[in-house]
Amino acid sequence: MQKDDMSLVAGKDILTALSLLTRLPVKAEFTRSAQAAWAYPVAGIAVSLGAALVACVALWLGLAAEIAAGLWIATTVVLTGAMHEDGLADCADGFWGGFDPAKRLAIMKDSQIGTYGVLALVLSIGLRWLAVASLMPLGNWFWPLLAVETLSRACMPAVMSALPQARDTGLSKSQGRPASKTAMLSAGLGALIALICVGWAAITLVALAALAVWLIGTLADRKIGGQTGDVLGATQQIVLLVSLLALT
Repeated sequence: MQKDDMSLVAGKDILTALSLLTRLPVKAEFTRSAQAAWAYPVAGIAVSLGAALVACVALWLGLAAEIAAGLWIATTVVLTGAMHEDGLADCADGFWGGFDPAKRLAIMKDSQIGTYGVLALVLSIGLRWLAVASLMPLGNWFWPLLAVETLSRACMPAVMSALPQARDTGLSKSQGRPASKTAMLSAGLGALIALICVGWAAITLVALAALAVWLIGTLADRKIGGQTGDVLGATQQIVLLVSLLALT
């Protein structure tokens, strides 16, 4: 493949990743959805830039760091359509609300949210808010947040590649299963960005992210026999939370 062709394919992959993981108005071709998973970290960069703009304006206006942190999280939720938060809530409800894989998958597909899902969201957003607020007073707060937002999305293809789809329909099934090489490229890109942003502290973040991915993958395999779009969303949320707590 020629260099120009490779650049064109990479550009299309990035647009596909942005279209899948954000609500940004980009046009994408979904003929390479699985192969485009390597570009998931780019979605983390885009979301971070949007959230940083809102947080910087809040701080410039003299608002407290806690408010700016809340606006950072709110902006990431808006830019992603809360799809990752939805996945976390659905997994919490399904994994602990059902007694067999079929029932758990049915609960996860239900649009209603249960007690487990509510608790998962409250704890996740609450802890994230406290962690981001503790970083805001630092002069270089943007770079650590960029690192974790990017790394959390870089881990999603690893779960997609390692586990089969748990159901025959849904977002994960429609996008396909990326090759291990694609998952490794995504993880490597996320790790590189984290290294640039936070230096050697990235080693700790990557190690914790790998542990979190392994635990989530093992749990999903035991509970529903594979992965779904909800599992991928939950993966992003858990890795993000663990990484933020590590940075604090």
